[in-house]
Amino acid sequence: MTRLSLFNSPLLLGFDHFERTLDRISKQSAEGYPPYNIEQVGEDRLRITLAVAGFALEELEVQLEANQLTVRGRQQDEPGRVFLHRGIAARQFQRSFVLAEGVEVTGAHLDNGLLNIELRRPTIESEVRQIAIKGAANTEQRKVATTTLEPSGNRTQRKERE
Repeated sequence: MTRLSLFNSPLLLGFDHFERTLDRISKQSAEGYPPYNIEQVGEDRLRITLAVAGFALEELEVQLEANQLTVRGRQQDEPGRVFLHRGIAARQFQRSFVLAEGVEVTGAHLDNGLLNIELRRPTIESEVRQIAIKGAANTEQRKVATTTLEPSGNRTQRKERE
């Protein structure tokens, strides 16, 4: 089966890592347990909250590897307990989130059956650079200025170089 790539345009260079990330996301389980919220709690901060009622602190694990945040829960059945009705299952789960480049996990805490994971997004400054063009017969270079675009949209001139 041939798969249509979103990034197959010759004008999109260096986006193959996005395609791999999208493949990884599409292969993840579509199971809805545990339910979660993602909220913005500041200009550069996010919080993921997972409902993990019944899980003890030692039964939960939060791991970050290669921009993938994984939360695992493993409950053990206690031998010797006899249930007349079992409506609350002791189950395992794994929930993964793909984080953008530069997003940091600043902490996690368990409070009243809710696991809160705190994230911080970096402030990104875009940079506009003029690239010097050398002619074949003319080896003279023009001066090149670098301009930084701050998040507010203001431009600042940083330095000139030859």
